[in-house]
Amino acid sequence: MNFEQYRTFRVAAADLNGQMRGKRVPLASYDKLGQEGSRMPLSVLNVDIWGADIEDSPLVFETGDEDGVLKPTEHGPVPMPWLDSPSALVPMWMFHDDGTPFAGDPRHALRAVLDRYAARGWTVQAAVEMEFYLVDDTGHQLSAPQNPISGRPVFGNAILSIRQLDAFDSFLTDLYDACDAMDIPADSASSEAGLGQFEINLAHRDAMAAADDAWLFKALVRGMARRHDMAATFMAKPFPNDAGNGMHVHFSVLDENGDNIFDNGGPEGTPLLKNAVAGCLAGLAPGTLVWAPHGNSYERFTPGAHAPTGACWAYENRTAAIRIPSGPAKARRIEHRVACGDINPYLVLATILGSALVGIEDGLQPPAPITGNAYELDLPGVMPDWASALDRFESDPLIARIFTPELIRNFTMTKRQEIRRLAELPVEEHWKVYLETV
Repeated sequence: MNFEQYRTFRVAAADLNGQMRGKRVPLASYDKLGQEGSRMPLSVLNVDIWGADIEDSPLVFETGDEDGVLKPTEHGPVPMPWLDSPSALVPMWMFHDDGTPFAGDPRHALRAVLDRYAARGWTVQAAVEMEFYLVDDTGHQLSAPQNPISGRPVFGNAILSIRQLDAFDSFLTDLYDACDAMDIPADSASSEAGLGQFEINLAHRDAMAAADDAWLFKALVRGMARRHDMAATFMAKPFPNDAGNGMHVHFSVLDENGDNIFDNGGPEGTPLLKNAVAGCLAGLAPGTLVWAPHGNSYERFTPGAHAPTGACWAYENRTAAIRIPSGPAKARRIEHRVACGDINPYLVLATILGSALVGIEDGLQPPAPITGNAYELDLPGVMPDWASALDRFESDPLIARIFTPELIRNFTMTKRQEIRRLAELPVEEHWKVYLETV
């Protein structure tokens, strides 16, 4: 990447809520980054949604709020097209001074899961579907954005509407140009059911790169929307009576020869696929806090609202939580459809892939695939509320096989503080907390 065109750059890592935490650095300091990194308190990656320290966190006063070292990830720097001044972003992750990974860094959590696949000679390919709303946030409550052609607020459902895509063509064109510049593999875009809601699919690639793509894409969409005099949000449920935002994850696993371990030449998939499906189902309830990490998340989990919450799987059935898409056998894959749009992509992929691996390691068998409408079935599913999701995540043995005790402790501490502080705010003010933070 040619840095001569840039005046500054940012170094940033993902905190447990998926927010970027880091520094603005002059260009002259870039050459030192690879050898020295950038120092930052370890506690910064485990702050709450407002960016405040966690009360009684062992990362703060108990240890003197010690520094860690941010080091560049293998992703490499990317431009920041949403800023006025030419700037670049260097994605980072956190280490201790002795070079060991910081357990509270969600990117390291995903790397640990992927290393377990690598120990078997396997690599994971993943893709994500990103749903978001364009909104007008200038009033006391959120409203639909103005149609750039008519100048009037968007109205009416516009599922897969070319007219709606064309109306926002200027924004989408700039967004795709920016994705190209940032090496984010944006594929198809569609107009979704909500007022001003869109979905953009990101293409399959290495699972860590897919998580990086999702993290960077969120920042890009929010930034580009502001350049077009709108706001963009990945909130799970921006409008109570409209569709929610989700993030569907597709994944397959390749062996050392590059062959898909889920492909048996037919539509049903291999026994390993079924083991992985069973693991995903086993992880559905324990992982609820990851799929739905915020207060607003639980407003999306409404039966019949295109947010599968029951522990079931199916072939080519979008009402099921775990779907096996049709298509060529060599592309056989699992689609996990539960996560909300307000998630941390590193934690989501770690939980999905970790659960699938538990299913493979333990030889778990799924129930029979369902047919018909999953919403009409009496199924066990995700945890019913935020507090119970937190308790289950904290104590479940499956979660303990995926994440370190430190990350489990830190994540649950951030969520408990978020629950307490959110309860102090009027409900009508909650959207201001989440609009551009998630």
